[in-house]
Amino acid sequence: MTPRRAALLRLSVTVILLGLVAWRLDTAEIAAQLGTIAPGWALAALALTVPQVVVSAWRWRLTAHGIGLDLRLPVAVREYYLATFLNQILPGGVLGDATRAWRHARHNDNRGAVHAVLIERLSGQLAMLLIAALAVLQARGLRQGVARAFEQIDPWAATGGFILLAGGGLLTAFLVRGSRRMAIHLLSLIDSLGRGLLGRRMVALQLASSLLVAASYVGVFVLCAQALGLDRGAQSLWMLAPPVLLAMAIPLSVAGWGLREGAAAVIWSLAGLPAQEGVAISITYGLIVLVSSLPGLVVLARGGRRRAAAHA
Repeated sequence: MTPRRAALLRLSVTVILLGLVAWRLDTAEIAAQLGTIAPGWALAALALTVPQVVVSAWRWRLTAHGIGLDLRLPVAVREYYLATFLNQILPGGVLGDATRAWRHARHNDNRGAVHAVLIERLSGQLAMLLIAALAVLQARGLRQGVARAFEQIDPWAATGGFILLAGGGLLTAFLVRGSRRMAIHLLSLIDSLGRGLLGRRMVALQLASSLLVAASYVGVFVLCAQALGLDRGAQSLWMLAPPVLLAMAIPLSVAGWGLREGAAAVIWSLAGLPAQEGVAISITYGLIVLVSSLPGLVVLARGGRRRAAAHA
């Protein structure tokens, strides 16, 4: 698939998912809730994104150093803001990270720079997955809702889905096994994983920083709920937010829009809460993240001015 077609696909997925949410829910109620955003709580959520980016950039620097690459923390923070901004405005939510790896590779080993970004993102997603799993185990209402939903699943449809997933896995394994170049890249990535993520000293630092970053994502979500006056209890929100945020890791939309709102609607409904509330919090979260990424626009503009001056 060409980049243009991939971008159109992800944009289409975003529009379709948001359309489905708007079709199924009371958009007037959601809009009314969004109109009650308290500036103080919104600023608190925005402020929390700053240490979030700094710790994420430190984790990237840690990973890069672990596999033998040079990366200064101020540069890492700058590049992380740029990547975050690009992830917000470009389809897929990963093109900013690809740009971050490419810009880092200009001064380092190309393959190592790509591995550093992949491992840093993997570390973060594993931490969010762990938090989400623990949250679901603690959320009694959500567990009961999920159990009721599974009871209504057609066993034949579930069997068909399992067969499709297994077939896809076998096909992927066959393709990887049949490609010598892919095997070489995979072995190289495994070596980088051992040095940048799974080393004796590295794994503790990766886990601590990633859990801290994942907790800050959840914290921003909870503060967004406070900004809307939708306080269902901090404990409930801390348990419901991680599965919603985990849905954003799927690179099928623009900056997680649509996926996040759809997940919020489903999770809030399963927990026996109004779906409109979950969607309103999710939209507020998306807006806060978009605003928090604007320093990346400054980085992008400065880079454009430097290139223009160089060609003048």
